Amino acid sequence: MSEHVLIVGPGRDFPSRIRRAEPAARTTIICDITYIGRVREPGENARVICLHKKAPEQEWIDLAMAVHKVDPFTHIASFGESDQFPYAAIAQALGLAAHSPHTVNLAHDKAAMRAWLRDKGIDSTPSAQVENLDELRAFVRQHGLPCIVKPVCNAGSVGVSKVTSESDLEHAFEWAGGNNPGPAGTGVLVEEFLDGPQFSVEAFSEYGEHEVVGVTRKYSDPVKFVELGHVSPADLPGEHRRDIETYVKRILASIGVCNGPTHTEIVLTGRGPRLIETHVRVGGDKIPDLTLDATGVDIDDCTVRQALGEQVLPKIRAALGAPDRPTRASSIWFASIDTAGVLEAVIGTDKATTVPGVTEVSVLAQPGTTISATADSDSRLASARALGDTPDTALTAARKAISHLEFQLRARPQGTRTV
Repeated sequence: MSEHVLIVGPGRDFPSRIRRAEPAARTTIICDITYIGRVREPGENARVICLHKKAPEQEWIDLAMAVHKVDPFTHIASFGESDQFPYAAIAQALGLAAHSPHTVNLAHDKAAMRAWLRDKGIDSTPSAQVENLDELRAFVRQHGLPCIVKPVCNAGSVGVSKVTSESDLEHAFEWAGGNNPGPAGTGVLVEEFLDGPQFSVEAFSEYGEHEVVGVTRKYSDPVKFVELGHVSPADLPGEHRRDIETYVKRILASIGVCNGPTHTEIVLTGRGPRLIETHVRVGGDKIPDLTLDATGVDIDDCTVRQALGEQVLPKIRAALGAPDRPTRASSIWFASIDTAGVLEAVIGTDKATTVPGVTEVSVLAQPGTTISATADSDSRLASARALGDTPDTALTAARKAISHLEFQLRARPQGTRTV
């Protein structure tokens, strides 16, 4: 019997990659109807099923079950962030291997994750889910400033604030509370500010075994924590990398990750690594591409192969231990501005691409876009990727390329809403 993969969510380019990897394989997509425009090559799928975004979980299960009865699924996969709750519920109902609802909930609900890791003795970072400003102030009286205030569920650095003064607590609470679409409940999360360099850890799991593929240095805006750039591999002493790998594997095992890629963000504090958040998906910002450049491991391809039922961990370990594995570093840097207006033109891309080591310059915002000060990952206007013999040379090249870009704006018409 040929493989039939149920993909929950539009799936980016993964459905077509699955079909290319196994020409006899078929894909069915089930997704929120508002995402239908993101389904690529819809006619190449066996079927595309759409539901209203407010459809109850049982409706997702019933529709998937109806197809499963006439055309059984052999595997299930989800490649995005927002589709993982129905994905876990469908998998559980159909008896297909996937993350459990418990694991998915912990990955999405940052307050629940903090409480879980404290209970397991893995990470004691003080935090609280607060329902109002008084509770937020009480946390600060107990634990002090600075602190981080953010949505209980969200991604892309939306709604995150570093608070250094009590006078800023009200604004931070409103900013975080107004950007919390998740199902985990009301309120926002407040936690201790973790001081130190930031890293993301790309790992891959199979049957409960976890392998760290790469550790990437992350650079973020010091106020809004929007990611400005990344470089892989991170320039780390061996003992620090081992500490990070051990710590992340403990987290993955604790929350029940069994299979698939994970993207975990941490801070290396004076007390050792501490969690920012973890995601049961591949990383964004082209981090899988940086990891491929630096390690020779294609995380996206491994995700596709595992979705088809192949074992991939032995191949990952072989690639990481290969004597001819890449020894270069790979970086990406983003451009953003703190001026509001309407983007008219981006100048300097040709010059940016001539910087030695630069492999790609991408404009992320099209002319006519109304922009404002950097607020989240979607606020970034351009990116540059570069390779180098060392992390520093790769990062310097990408940043130099971005420095050649100029953004021409015109004043936003009065009354125009900023997006």
